[in-house]
Amino acid sequence: MAILIGRETRVICQGLTGRAATFHVSRMLSYGTRIVGGVTPGKGGSWHLDLPVFDTVAEAVAATRANASLVFVPPDRAAGAMIEAIQAGVGLVVCVTERVPLLDMVRVRQALNGSRTCLVGPNSQGVLAPGVAQLGVMATASARRGGIGIASRSASLTSEIVAQVTRAGLGQSTTVGVGGDPVHGLTLAQCVELFEADSQTEGIILIGEIGGSDEEDAAETIARLRLKKPVVALVAGRHAPRLRRMGHAGAFTSERAGSADRKIGALRAAGVLIAPNAHNVGLLMREALTPAPQGA
Repeated sequence: MAILIGRETRVICQGLTGRAATFHVSRMLSYGTRIVGGVTPGKGGSWHLDLPVFDTVAEAVAATRANASLVFVPPDRAAGAMIEAIQAGVGLVVCVTERVPLLDMVRVRQALNGSRTCLVGPNSQGVLAPGVAQLGVMATASARRGGIGIASRSASLTSEIVAQVTRAGLGQSTTVGVGGDPVHGLTLAQCVELFEADSQTEGIILIGEIGGSDEEDAAETIARLRLKKPVVALVAGRHAPRLRRMGHAGAFTSERAGSADRKIGALRAAGVLIAPNAHNVGLLMREALTPAPQGA
């Protein structure tokens, strides 16, 4: 089984009629994802990509029984779209939008309190369960069904590591792009808990980067759970200059926190295998899953 998504996942797309959503939803439909409708205010009653379009998320959920929403809405309106999906009781919301204002995300986090919604993102590649479903913009060509769960803050490194894991003959149970923004939904630590509980997942790969405390929080969770499944981590940004934002809003180190060394130290102390560079992640996981010879 996968985490977060499965064949039973019924998806609506907020912002369906936009150009980016049209392209990526077409890909998802071809992949086999069950997209059941879309939401574009003012276009309710129309059809797009042979899918019904609704004015509100509540109307879409009532008509389609959707239990997931994919947010393709511009940054200035993305928070409102996420909050609308949360208020409609959607179980999973995946937001791919980049550059959502920080204070807007604070409002989204407040809306999540006490809700039953799991938010992935914003600034997320999405979620991919190979051969089952794809939500978001993640590449699928190198993905294969297997036993490795991948949770990542970095979009470009995700594609590289997925390809490595496939070449190593391991495949992926689920790949999750948690997003790199400083205020976001699902965390690396929560992904670790979900992968630990998943019977199909045999090993876990974490792709981290400078900024924030996601990696340190994941290390605390790994130590607390005393995982039997091997965990391999790559932390990007070891040579990044301090006090300079790298790439996007979350990749920022201060004098006190967010450095790659601090994150690597916390993960290593929790028993995580640290990949020295991006080229060794798949091989390191394969070695971790290979039983030691008798008498070794």
